[in-house]
Amino acid sequence: MAESHEGAATSPAGPDVPVAFEDPGYREAVVDLLGVIAYAEISAFERLAEDAKLAPTLADKVALAAMATAEFSKVAAIHDRVRTFGGDPFEAMTPFRLPVEQFHRHTAPADWLESLVKAYVGDGLANDFYREVAAYLDPGTRDLVVSSVEGGEHAAFVVDRVRAAIVADPRVGGRLALWGRRLMGEALIQAQRVAAKRDALSALLAGGVDRPGLDLAALGRMFTRLTERHAERMALLGLDS
Repeated sequence: MAESHEGAATSPAGPDVPVAFEDPGYREAVVDLLGVIAYAEISAFERLAEDAKLAPTLADKVALAAMATAEFSKVAAIHDRVRTFGGDPFEAMTPFRLPVEQFHRHTAPADWLESLVKAYVGDGLANDFYREVAAYLDPGTRDLVVSSVEGGEHAAFVVDRVRAAIVADPRVGGRLALWGRRLMGEALIQAQRVAAKRDALSALLAGGVDRPGLDLAALGRMFTRLTERHAERMALLGLDS
């Protein structure tokens, strides 16, 4: 049998999928995770393209359109990985359509600044969670997930615009700080709902006899890290978390 670059036996699913991860539960969990990430990317593309209409300048409109394009460009690779695991990408995304759209309905921005904070803080929180989960995946899927949630090139644009708005009108800061807290609360609620309905994802975090998982203490530390990163983003925007 072929050997991977890490020395572990590989499976027919691909050169970077160890035999230890061939169990149906793991494969279902991976397809679920990739499904929610893929639909989140599509939803982000739609939302950012719509939010671009609120942009105060042409340069801002183009910048947000570029962010939208970057989100959509990640979808094809995720779909390909779903197929590698024997799944249909559209079937994989379907269970997550409602919860993702519910989140966006509950957090519809009232103006341009709120849309920027949502793109930076809301999406950042979700991406942090996906990075945490990626640590429990096979190398190929892990690397794909991590690359799919990268978006640091847009951070400077958002931070610059929000900070400038606060300097121009300090009252804006208080409103956007409340908005940031609401985004985090809604994101956590939706994440809990998804996990409660998708047993495979919960089992992935719990681990198995051939792979590590999260105990209660580790789960607590993970949510602490998520909270700390959220606070760091808020601080970079000049907002209190």
